[in-house]
Amino acid sequence: MTRPATTVTPTTARAGAGVRDFRHGTVRRGLLLAAQLRRTWRRSLQLRVVTITLVASSLLVGGFAYLVADKITNILLDNATADVRDRLSNGRTYATEQISIHVQPYEPKLRDTIAATVTYLAGGDPEQVGGVVVVMTGDSFPSFIEAQTSPQVDFRPMLSPELQHSVDAGNVASQIRTGTLGGGTPTKYLIYGSPVPTRFGQVELYYFVPLTRQDEIAGQARTTVLATGAALVLLLGLLAALVTRLVVTPVRVAARTAQRLSAGLLDQRMAVNGEDDLALLAASFNQMATNLQRQIVRLEEMSRLQRRFTSDVSHELRTPLTTVRMAADLIFAERDEFDPAVARSAELLQAELDRFESLLTDLLEISRFDAGFAMLDVEPTDLAPIVRRVVDQLAGLAERVGVPVRLTLPDAPVIAEVDPRRVERVLRNLVGNAVEHGEGRPVDVVLGADDTAVAVTVRDRGVGLKPGEEKLVFNRFWRADPSRARQTGGTGLGLSISLEDARLHGGWLEAWGAPGQGAQFRFTLPARAGDRLTSSPLRLVPSDVELAAPAVFSQRLAIGPGAGGALAIGPAGEPLPDADPTPDADPAQVRS
Repeated sequence: MTRPATTVTPTTARAGAGVRDFRHGTVRRGLLLAAQLRRTWRRSLQLRVVTITLVASSLLVGGFAYLVADKITNILLDNATADVRDRLSNGRTYATEQISIHVQPYEPKLRDTIAATVTYLAGGDPEQVGGVVVVMTGDSFPSFIEAQTSPQVDFRPMLSPELQHSVDAGNVASQIRTGTLGGGTPTKYLIYGSPVPTRFGQVELYYFVPLTRQDEIAGQARTTVLATGAALVLLLGLLAALVTRLVVTPVRVAARTAQRLSAGLLDQRMAVNGEDDLALLAASFNQMATNLQRQIVRLEEMSRLQRRFTSDVSHELRTPLTTVRMAADLIFAERDEFDPAVARSAELLQAELDRFESLLTDLLEISRFDAGFAMLDVEPTDLAPIVRRVVDQLAGLAERVGVPVRLTLPDAPVIAEVDPRRVERVLRNLVGNAVEHGEGRPVDVVLGADDTAVAVTVRDRGVGLKPGEEKLVFNRFWRADPSRARQTGGTGLGLSISLEDARLHGGWLEAWGAPGQGAQFRFTLPARAGDRLTSSPLRLVPSDVELAAPAVFSQRLAIGPGAGGALAIGPAGEPLPDADPTPDADPAQVRS
């Protein structure tokens, strides 16, 4: 059988697209609303407390209301049942007395007697409707005895066959059914039936008692209990909100005050109201803030005095150093005419003066960094000539200590907006440090670049560092091995100044090292001044490094980028996330 082809009109297609867009928009709005509610739930302690209180109290009050309403309903039904049973017992006795005057079911006056008995038992008014309905039937004699009711209603649809069979068998039975007797609205009835013994056999007596009044009372009771429960739940929610607010508000004030304190507003304090626990918390917080302010001010004053002392001493030493330098230069120039011991002393004096002058220069530079007066003189610069010039300047030292320096430069120019003087100083410190610790093995200097950054790595293959020393690499005056004889006459401030220079550029200065595998420093700068670095074009961990044992791997720094003990310092002095394009899986020890 061939299925007819379906024709899709443009109107139908647009309608389908509209329905899909509406569905997708609804789902998206629902997801956004759910995310906002989830975020509000996580952030608001008061909302969580109030919500939990409302849910718990609603469950508790709802369960209590159900039990109370059920208990009231059962009591009303039990009372109605007891009343019907009493009426049924009395009615059965009365009916037995009235009908016992008849010996046979076919007597002419039996019907009148049954009708009068039913009317009397119903209250004497055969026309009343809506009250108790009394029915007497003779199912055992259907040809002679007709069913009599008071008032006159059609009761057969309300009488179940089970109830009839039970009464016909001589039992007192009952049931509750909902229906109509004589028209009107459906009503719930409690139906009781009982056999009535007579001289000619058995007839059946039924009472139909409406439960309208009982239902109204039970409904009113349920409404009252529910209204009271709802009011109680709202009151508990309001109480929870007020109590939580009393607790949360001081905590929020403490949080805001702590944020202001951390932002440098040291005069911020909390208001202390009363003498309770929250007031004690506020007073303790204020005392802590006062002590912190006092300590911070004292430390700032000490730091200021220390920077001022360093700057003043450095400047004051310039004049005597110049005089001593002039005298030392004169003595050094004439050393060939002196006694060999005196000539050797002149050479030592010249070397130590060079080192002292270098230390003084570094101290002045550090004082400018500490005072915040260091400035960048940025200009577009090709870094390849700078790297080559640094390597050439240190070629004599490398040849003297027997460390070959291998330089790798890209073919194209590497242009970046940097301060050439500071970049050259950083590279000179890194390459000189690598040559000094090279242990006669090659030192590799690699320059790389991409669209956003430029980087230089300096790799030596010396002894590396012991575990735990990686945290000290950029500290001032720190050395990996203080007992090692210096070849370069360094001051111990080179890496500290290099770190500050990298920070001024918004760049990274990172170090990696491992015992017996040497070290590698990576100097990364943004290609355009002011840009934020996100990655480096060169790896921090060398590709030729062997994987270390797990015990050494545990020594890696949690604050460093990459694997191993690599330490990365960013523009603001904080540790940086790993910016390597490939993961570094080696343990690290950093070295100076």
